[in-house]
Amino acid sequence: MLELFFAEFRRRWIIFRRYPIEAIAGIFVYASVFYGLFLSASYIAGPSFQLGERLDSIIVGYVLWTLMTSIFFDIGGQLQQEALTGTLEQVFLARYGAIQVFLMRSLANLSFQIIQMFGILFIIIVLTQSHLNFPPTLVLAFVTVLLGAYGIAFILGSLSLLFKRIQQVTPLLQFPLLFLLTTPTETWTGTGRLLAQILPMAPGAGLLRDLMARGESLNLTSLAIALLNGSIYFAVGLSLFRVAEYQTKRRGMLSGY
Repeated sequence: MLELFFAEFRRRWIIFRRYPIEAIAGIFVYASVFYGLFLSASYIAGPSFQLGERLDSIIVGYVLWTLMTSIFFDIGGQLQQEALTGTLEQVFLARYGAIQVFLMRSLANLSFQIIQMFGILFIIIVLTQSHLNFPPTLVLAFVTVLLGAYGIAFILGSLSLLFKRIQQVTPLLQFPLLFLLTTPTETWTGTGRLLAQILPMAPGAGLLRDLMARGESLNLTSLAIALLNGSIYFAVGLSLFRVAEYQTKRRGMLSGY
């Protein structure tokens, strides 16, 4: 499996070296969009505009959204790209299996996406003079969010396998995703709190806001809930992808793009 990961990492590095402008431009575009929204809010609110801790929470949610967006559409985009180049059937005939190939490829891409995310975060912090905390425990909360994100990515990948073209549908998911990751669901009470624990990635995103924006210590109960949430979505995503793979092969649709 490590051999497959390093092969995919090398493949991703070659692509980055040949087309670095896209990744670099993405950093400045995402940072500029947030700063533009920040300036607009400041102008509307007037001289008394002060967000404080709320600004830090919004920044965490926004930067997390930029990364999750890339992960969400990674596997589906890979499937459609392989189909366009005529190599999709070969991927499914590989000795590692399609799930392992796409998972290792996504993890290799994640290495570059995290670098891009930190570039966006650094620019936003400099522009807004925000103060975020970076305790080592945030890695645990971040992993729970990744589990949920890859679960959703495999669900979208299964739809790409069955329905071929879903480019018009997937961009629409960016707006609910932005709402999900920037809304402080961890502050909801009653029925809303139960809903927040069920929504994908919401518990992990809340943990990241607590750690980075509010400077709180890691809550083990919240971490366990976030880990369970992410694991369930990841397991569901893998299961649905296996079902879609079986149905696609049974119908002879792999080479029918």
